[in-house]
This record gives sequence, C-alpha cells and structure tokens, in this order.
Amino acid sequence: MTSLKPVPPALRLRSVSKSYGPTRALSAADIDVHAGEIVALMGANGAGKSTLIKILCGVHRADSGTIEIEGRQVDIASPAEARARGIVVVHQSIADVGVPTLSVAENLLLDLFCTGTGPLIATPADVRRRARERAERIGLDIDLNAQLADVSLADRQLIAIARTVSHRPTVMLFDEPTASLSSVEAEKLFRVIEGLRTSGVAIIYVSHKTADIRRLADRVVVLRDGRIAASFERPIEMRAAIRAMIGHDLPAPRKRSAGHGPPIFRIRNARLAKREATFDLDVCAGEIIAVTGPLGSGKSSLAGAVFGLWSLAEGEMWLEDQPWRPSGPAQSIASGVFYAGEDRWRTSFFPSSVPFASVAGTISFPFLRRWRPSGLLPFGQEGRVADNAIATFGIKAQSRDVPLTALSGGNQQKVVLARWQAEPARLLLLDEPFQGVDVGARDDIIRVIRTSSAGRATIVFVSDYEEALEVGDRILTIENGVIQADTDAADDAAVVTPSLAAEPQLETI
Repeated sequence: MTSLKPVPPALRLRSVSKSYGPTRALSAADIDVHAGEIVALMGANGAGKSTLIKILCGVHRADSGTIEIEGRQVDIASPAEARARGIVVVHQSIADVGVPTLSVAENLLLDLFCTGTGPLIATPADVRRRARERAERIGLDIDLNAQLADVSLADRQLIAIARTVSHRPTVMLFDEPTASLSSVEAEKLFRVIEGLRTSGVAIIYVSHKTADIRRLADRVVVLRDGRIAASFERPIEMRAAIRAMIGHDLPAPRKRSAGHGPPIFRIRNARLAKREATFDLDVCAGEIIAVTGPLGSGKSSLAGAVFGLWSLAEGEMWLEDQPWRPSGPAQSIASGVFYAGEDRWRTSFFPSSVPFASVAGTISFPFLRRWRPSGLLPFGQEGRVADNAIATFGIKAQSRDVPLTALSGGNQQKVVLARWQAEPARLLLLDEPFQGVDVGARDDIIRVIRTSSAGRATIVFVSDYEEALEVGDRILTIENGVIQADTDAADDAAVVTPSLAAEPQLETI
C-alpha cells in the first residue's frame, strides 16, 4: 500500500533573520502556515511583525534563512516578485487603495489598467461586467457606479481585497486591517477573511486587538524581541499569550479618581451639523471623559470644533467660565487647549529633512514661540523636556535626536502624546491615542494620562468601548453627531459582559 505524501505548508519560513545596522529586528524565525489556516501574529511594537511582513511582501530582503511556497524555495526580491509567487498584503492604511475620482468598477480593475494586462478597448459595460465578477468573488455587494471617494473605508478595503483575490493568491497578509474600521465594518471584513480561509488561502493576520484574534485565528504565533516566543492553538489562552508577548502579566485595573474639581470646560446647546439634535457637556478639573462611538459618529468632529479646526454649527463653549471661540490651533495652544490628532502621520510628523523631525524637535515645536520670545531657545531646555518625556512615557529610542521614523509605532505615538505633556494644559484632547499601539505602550499611555490629570480637563475620543472603559472616569456615547448617553465608567465595568469583565484590559494588544 502506497502512503500518501504529506502536503507541504502553503508558506514555510526557516531561520529567517534581518538586521538594520546593529539592531536585530528578526532572529531565526520559523513559521508554517497551511492552506485554509489563519495564523495571527502577536507582538509588542518593535517585536518584528512589520519586518516579517516586509520580507514576505518583497519590500525588504532577509539577511539569512529560507522561504518556501507550497514546498518550493523562493527568493523574494521585490513586491512584484512576491505577487508573482502568490503572496499579497492588505495594509493598515487604506487611504491609497485606489483613485478617489474613479468609479468603484474602475477601481476594481485598476491593476489591469495600470499594468496593461487588460483589453486595449473596453466599453463601460465590459468594465462593469468584469468588475462585478471580481466583487462577487468575495461577496462584495456595492454600487459599481459610485465614486470611490463616496464609499466607506471598509468597502474601500474590500475593493482592494477583491482586486487581490482575482489573482488567486496562495498567501494573504493582513496588517492591522481593522485599525480604522467600526465594529460593523470590521464584521463585514471578518466574513470575507473567513470565506478566503474556506477557499484554501493561507492567511497571516497581524492585530493588536484580541477581539479580532479570538474571532479569526486558528493559531497564534507570538513574537518578542525579534524571536518566536510562543505558539498557541485554539482555544487560545490570551493571558498566556500576552505574558509571552510582554514578559509579565498586565497590572490590575486602576482605581478611578474619587472626586473632581469645578468645571473647566462646558458646552451648551451644541450641534455639530445643522439638522442634528443639540447636546451639552461638562468636564471638571481632574476628570477624564471618554467619548466613544463608531467611525463617522462625530467624535473627531467634536474634538476639532473644541480645538478650533472648525466651528460648531450651533451652540456655546466656555473655558473656565470665559466664552471659548478659538480662531484656530494657535490660539488654542496659547490658551492651554492641546490636541493630539487621530492620524499621527498627518498631524504630528515632520519630513525627515527638516530640523524638527527628531524626538526632541517634535515635542518642542508647538511651544517654541513661548520658550524663545527673544528668538533664542534657553540652553538645554529642549533636551531636558525631551529627556523627561522619554523617561515618563518609557519611550524606547536610541537618543532624543533620532527621527520619529526610526521608532516603532507605539513609541511614535508616545512621542506625539508626550508633546502635549511638555507644558501644563487646561484642556487636553486626545483622538484615538491607542491606535496601533501594543498593550505595554497602551498601559504606559494610560498611566501618564491618569497620573497627570490633576488640575486639567481631559477628553479622550476612542472608537473601542473597552478602551473607553479603561481610561475614562465617565463614558459619553456619541452617535450621528449627538451625545446619546453619559455613564459612570465604574458602573459600566460592573455590567459589561462576563467574557470582557474577566479580561477588560486585553481588548487591544
């Protein structure tokens, strides 16, 4: 009787290593991913996840080790070669997945138009027919005539996936795909990923969210300091996985503040848009308010109106009993109203060619006029402030003079938030401060937010309700631009579902 030859994994890595100068980013990584399997990669920022993804999709080449696709060793020298080998990646950022002014149908076929592999002449009917075939392959029900600019972020991501799937990939890499999605949009993405698994695609899924991992993963591989630290099969012991990831258990939840001072910031009869209902808001000294709602709920619009990026459609604001009508960010900063935007790349980073691209420069930039009215910065002040921020937030950087682009995502976010701790604030606004950071970095950020909250009002805007529970004294739910509920976080934590109550601090890793 002839024995059946074992089927090789769809993807096999053996002793794959990569260094950047003296820094060992990935060390002797061994990973197998089989057809029809979802393997989740867990790891703190800087653990080696991004390096591994870049090696597999051809952005970087490994220094040593081997990569096999369906039992055949391959050399991946470029993204084009990775695609030719059947390896494709869906990135976290979906801002550049297509051309906003083209239709959904045209974006679904964009790869054909750009590479010249499509027909020389295609009628609008031909374009819609071929686009519909691609959309139906992943169950995407969408108006093909709509402009890409008018569809949701989730649908833009699904359009990119539909383009990718049309090439019959062997391995798909998902890098933080739900970072900018609401829970409803994420659910739509999960169904597509599960369909890909059923069709036999091997999937590597990178996420800081344990809810994603619990929902999707057949197996979890934990990276720590560039090495494979542990592997877990279903049912996944999440506490053990996080312990392997950061080297210790998470601390117990902190106690809420016992009391707060007088109101520092008030809003009355506010509307974010003319046809919306009105709402009021009070934030007291020492109090941390968490405003939570899905993408498009209005939380970022509210943050921008308070900071002076735009105006309320209607309503009045007061800052310490004085009418608050900021003309722009400069007046807000001068008045002690600080704002860390949702997209750190767009709102907080400088190009690496300018002097303020370093850790110290990023932190000091908003306060330079105040620190050097004579035109000269007091000797050593910028460095002292940066060194204090590095120590307070636990920022991992070779020095205060390195550019932000040299840091991991979690450490970049810490620098952005440390900027607004450089001087005392009257009102601190933080929009999605935990986006793209691991559990250790998030714990550091929450610690600093809470220990520095005395004397100021703090509003944290988050889409993840569990993050709101962890950071806020009160939780405000916003929907369609209107604050719908105002509850005490301690009361909400007591009635949250049993599975979350058992591990409330684990929902973002």
